[in-house]
Amino acid sequence: MIKHHGAMPSPAFRYSTNISPTLTRIIALATLTFLLTVALRAEHDGKVQIALLGDSTTEELVPRIMMKAPGPYLADTIRLLLAGEKDLPPCNVINCGIDGEFIQRLLEPDGKYDRVIAKQPGLDYIFIRFGLNDIYFRKDFDGGFPEDYHALLARLRQDHPSAMLIPMTVIPIFEAAKVTRINALIRQIATGEKLQLLDIYTRYAAELERGPNMLNYRRFKLAKIPEKYHELVKPFVHGDTVIVLDNRLDAHFFDLPGWFGDRHPNQAGYHVIADETVKFLAPLMRQQVKKAGP
Repeated sequence: MIKHHGAMPSPAFRYSTNISPTLTRIIALATLTFLLTVALRAEHDGKVQIALLGDSTTEELVPRIMMKAPGPYLADTIRLLLAGEKDLPPCNVINCGIDGEFIQRLLEPDGKYDRVIAKQPGLDYIFIRFGLNDIYFRKDFDGGFPEDYHALLARLRQDHPSAMLIPMTVIPIFEAAKVTRINALIRQIATGEKLQLLDIYTRYAAELERGPNMLNYRRFKLAKIPEKYHELVKPFVHGDTVIVLDNRLDAHFFDLPGWFGDRHPNQAGYHVIADETVKFLAPLMRQQVKKAGP
């Protein structure tokens, strides 16, 4: 029998980049430096400021490391799609996603909220997508996650009083019951806070109907691949892991249990997220432009 879906990886493997610690530290430092640089110049560009908050499914770390050619990546794709709407003002899009992050840790004293997000100047729209790590690492998730989410919204209102806060549902990255549980709480939070919700889940799930594995990359332990293929996969080996952003090796490994187990978005997945984000945001921006007048 052809196996289209393997066993899901453990949470640690699912949310770990599986890249050498030294390279990970270098990337983290470079990302932080980039974010702070953008923060210093963003407001002075005279553009609408859009921030993306979230975990690894927002940060796009693995595709950015793996791609040998330039993007566009998630933030730039959103910016370019908005630029294609000629009646909208120019925008900056700042990706503040953090691999493995959950809200409780984000808000710790001198955590990444204080060091990165609080310092972003002049934000107009803030998209918020958490929950996938929270369900694993937050004790009493059903009570604690909403508490953390409300605390994050309060901090954002304090630090960015002019910004529109936009909660997002999470994408179907693992078993349906957990994703449904997370998204139900996010919907309740958005309703209780009287915030407009961007439901990215429905569009993403619909796109997966066209092909269940077309929106995720493949991340698989080299030791689990038959030795006769090791020379073939050498260009895709990072540390002890094979990482492929598309389906080019599926012909050889589709029947290995877990080959399709990592559900993080590949570039196609991020284009779905960007496209749905712009379809949601463009009408809101038009309303703001209309209110501002000539």
